[in-house]
Order: sequence, then C-alpha cells, then structure tokens
Amino acid sequence: MPTISVDKADFYRRIGSEYTTEEFDELCFDFGVELDEDTTADVEAARKAGLPTEAPQLKIEIPANRYDLLCSEGLARSLRVFLGREAPTSYTLAKPTQEAFIEPSTSPLRPYFAAAVLRLARPMNDLEYNSFIDLQDKLHHNLCRQRKFVAIGTHDLDTIEGPFRYMCRDPHQIKFAPLNKDTEYTAAQLMELYDSDRHLSKYLPIIRDAPGYPIIYDKHDRVLSMPPVINSQHSKIVAGKTTNIFVDVTATDKTKLDIVVMLMATMFAEYCKVPFEVEPVKIHYPDGTTTLTPNVAPRKTTASHAYINAAAGLDLSTEEWAGLLTKMSLAATVSEADHDVLDVLVPCTRPDILHECDIMEDAAIAYGYNNLPTSMEGSATVAKPTPVNKLGDILRKECAMAGWTECLPYILCSHDENYAWLLRKDPGGECIRLANPKTTEFQVVRTSLVPGLLKTARENKAVPLPLKVFEVSDVAFQRPELDRRSRNERHLGAVYINHKAGFEVVHGLLDRIMQILGVPYIATADSKAEYGYYIAEAKDEPSFLPGRAAHVFLRPRQKSQKKGGPLETAASALKAALPGQDIKLGQLGILHPEVLANFDLTRPASTLEINIEPLL
Repeated sequence: MPTISVDKADFYRRIGSEYTTEEFDELCFDFGVELDEDTTADVEAARKAGLPTEAPQLKIEIPANRYDLLCSEGLARSLRVFLGREAPTSYTLAKPTQEAFIEPSTSPLRPYFAAAVLRLARPMNDLEYNSFIDLQDKLHHNLCRQRKFVAIGTHDLDTIEGPFRYMCRDPHQIKFAPLNKDTEYTAAQLMELYDSDRHLSKYLPIIRDAPGYPIIYDKHDRVLSMPPVINSQHSKIVAGKTTNIFVDVTATDKTKLDIVVMLMATMFAEYCKVPFEVEPVKIHYPDGTTTLTPNVAPRKTTASHAYINAAAGLDLSTEEWAGLLTKMSLAATVSEADHDVLDVLVPCTRPDILHECDIMEDAAIAYGYNNLPTSMEGSATVAKPTPVNKLGDILRKECAMAGWTECLPYILCSHDENYAWLLRKDPGGECIRLANPKTTEFQVVRTSLVPGLLKTARENKAVPLPLKVFEVSDVAFQRPELDRRSRNERHLGAVYINHKAGFEVVHGLLDRIMQILGVPYIATADSKAEYGYYIAEAKDEPSFLPGRAAHVFLRPRQKSQKKGGPLETAASALKAALPGQDIKLGQLGILHPEVLANFDLTRPASTLEINIEPLL
C-alpha cells in the first residue's frame, strides 16, 4: 500500500488538534489508515548530534483504493469530517474559459484527453507545492501504472494561451525545451537524451516505437508537454509565483482518465479564489462531440439499512447509520420512499465506492472495528480451516519435527524445468501455459513440486549435507471439462541430498506421514487388506534410476467402514469415482544423474512426491 509523508506540525494545524504519537496512531486506526512512523525522535536525536535535519514527518500508510487520501490536503479534510469538525465537502464548477481540441491522429496511441484549471487565491508555498507534486507522483506510480495508462502534466496557465491542441506528430518535427533545460531538442533527440536518465528512461518505451509522438500545443504553437515523458520548460510551475494552474491528462483508459483529472483538481481546490470551485475545460473530440472535464458531481446511490445491520452484526437505526456514513464523507439521508433505505451521495473523490458492500464497509469503519461484535448469531461463516488446509498444516508440522526444512518456491516455472529437465515428455494439454510470459523462468504453472525443490537445493549448495527440504503446496492441471478449465491439487514433495542417495530416508518420511494419518501399511498389492497404502516398482518413471523408483498407492476405505486418524472428512470425489480401485498417490525414488546435472547438482538425491487430497 502507498505511504505518504506529511509535515507533522502543518498536518496537525490542518486537522485542528495536537496529538501524541499514540493518540494519532489510534485515530489513524479508527479511520482505516495506519501510522507507519513518526520521525520526531529521530529529528531530535539528529539535532542534538549537530546533524542537518528537516521538520518532523508523519509517514502514513494509505489503503490502495483511497486515492483521495494520497496528499495531506485530502487526508486532513477527510479526518476533519470524520472528527465532526466540518461537513462533507461539496465541489462546484466555474464557467469554463479554456478549450482543447483532440485530433484524430491520437487515436492509435493515447486517444483520451482531459484538463482542468485551478485559479488560486495565492501562490502555493513550498509545503503545498511539494504536496501537489507528490500527489502527481503517487498517482503515476499507482493508478496510472507508471504512466502507461495515464500521464499528468501541470503548467503555469499565465505562460500559455488556449485553445489547446492535442495531437500525434512526427518526432523529428516536434521541438521544445524540456523541463529544467534551456536548450531545445527534437522529440527524437529527447529519446536519446533521456535514455540513460534514471527517472525518465522507464517511460520512453511507451511511445518510442510509435510513428508519431503525443504532443500538446497552445494557441501560439508553444509546447506544453510530450506525454507521458516530459513537460515543457516554458510552462513550468514555480512555487511562490504561479497562481493559475492548467492540468492536462492523457490516457489509454477513459475511466482512469476521469478519476485522475478529478483528483488533481479537487484535492487542491481549497486553495482557489472560491474554495472548492474548479474551472472546467471544454474538450472537443474528433467526432464533433464536446464535454466538460472534470466531472465533480456526486453520484446518487442507495444502501439497505437491513443489509448493513446484518453484515455488521448490529441493530442500529437508519438515522444512526446515516450519521455514521456522513463521518466518512458520504452524505446519507433516510429515503422518503422507504424508511429501510439510505439515500447516499457519493462524492466525486470516492471512486472506490462501487457497490453497496463498499458503503457497508465505510459504515463499519465509522462505527469502529473494535466495537463490532466478535460473534454473529445465525452467520453462515464458520471460522475453521478447510479440510485440505488442515491436512496440509498437519503434514508441515510433522515433516518439520522429523528434521526436514520447508521451502516455498514459485508456483511458476519454465517448460523445460517441468518436463525436459526431469526427462519427462509433455503429454500435451496437461500444464497451464502463460500466454505472454515475461521471462523463460515463468512459462507454465508447475505440475510437480520436484523442480522447485531441486532449484532450492541448487541455490543452497553451501548448506552442510545432508540437505532435507520439503514443500506442501499446490500444483495445477488443465481440466477442460470443469467450469474453470483447470484443477489444483495439494501435493507433498521432499528432496534428500547427501553423499549417498538415501532412498530409505524418503521412504521413512512416507511411512511417518502415513503413521500420523492412521493409514496402515499393506505388504503387497495382492494383499486382502481393505484399507492402507503400499508401494510397487515403477518402470515408467524416466526421472529416476531404473529399478530405484516406486509408485505409492492408496487402497481407499470403503464407505461402510469407520475412518481413523486425526481428520474426520467425507470420502473425496476421487474415491467415489474409483470404487474398489487403488489410487496412485505419487512416486519416490533415486533421481537419474542426468536430472541432477540439468539442475546443476552433483550429489546423489532421492525424492518423494504424493497427492495428499485422497488422504482426506
């Protein structure tokens, strides 16, 4: 989740109260954010040591969906409403004075454009300007996905003149002085100039290979910005000087565009000549339609009083819930048509409110999570692990107590690691393949735990022998007949590496597992025993040395019998599908030297891998 840093003294001034660190930490928890750090003690220690310092900061962790809290202005405003010190903010639009025209050439690359104007009562000071820039950066990193979906430009409106034009143009025909430079460059030259820039180089690939680059001009053909890379030096905002700010936003996603331009305007609208009044910009689309951006009108929705009570386990009146929602900046009133329904006005700054459950969540936060009942009568939710997770936890504990070390490899691996390196052939249609893997290491979802265990062993060669590692986790297979077209299976895998292969060691681990689960050993497959497990020589496992591998079979308990062991569960679907048949759980054996060489291992190794789901 994103973390913002705010000046402690300035932030407490905005809220209207001073707090101790413990008091403010409690306030943050009640509101649904988290105080990550108060740097006051560090600053005081640095001052005593004679070191240069800055003002004490509060570092606050913000939920990923609360974009309206990513600056000190928005967070302080919401906290004041939460504390009952002011009513939820209402935003208004002034009469538009600026226009922007979108040309058809932008359609293939970044077709969407929006803008807004902030008419400030006075220039921003350094704290306010830094907060303005920090919000822009936070949005770029989160919602805008590193400017891939949305890019923001901010300009001194007094240095430019509308109407503005947004187009795509040949990079050799674009020429301007970029931000913080006085020399003019063509767009093609800027690509070379910023190729080694630590900050801007990561944005170049977004447009580098396009035949035309996005560019925004004013009435006199002066460049405002070349999104998503750099703004122009000509229209640079200067703290303590700029009073009229023009915000441009370009995007590949219309929804994100509307959210970003609205946030950039509303979060700092309190500094405008008319507080919370934003001047919109009239946008002309290539098809001849027009619109005003940003849209600051609240959205009307409803929430059921009975639903909120049921979800929270409470019995509050509709009026009480309306008051609590107002604390979260959601203006709520009791519906005149139905007393059980709340009419809620969702402010434009809350794009995270998508469903009635989001309103219920805010109502519960306002009531206080610590005040909610710890048990709910009639709830269908049972707080206990699923049978397969409970079984997995039991096996993890027993393997660890037997001297094995648990590891957690990636669930993705390369196709070769899953098949060729284990000397196995891909049967086709078994493994789940990624359509666009970013690296050869993550091409498929594993169908075996062994590759991850062997890679773990490879990376831990310095560990004294013997090396005994295990994993209890999922593998996955294609299953076209299922609705989700795939199936997960919970497996247990183990690898033993020493100067000798140690087949008896992995066999001993298998026996211990079965002993804990109350599964008796069957001497041979021909035994008349009605329930238990046995092993039989495996002649079709190329991963192992010939004659040094075995399959593990389970003879399921008949339904008429009572099940022993620590778990009491119904027979699995697999057992029901195979009445009277033994189930192959997996295999164990000594790995073939070629397999070890593929994973860059030099010592003998033996492995065990079984599907634990039939043991439920």
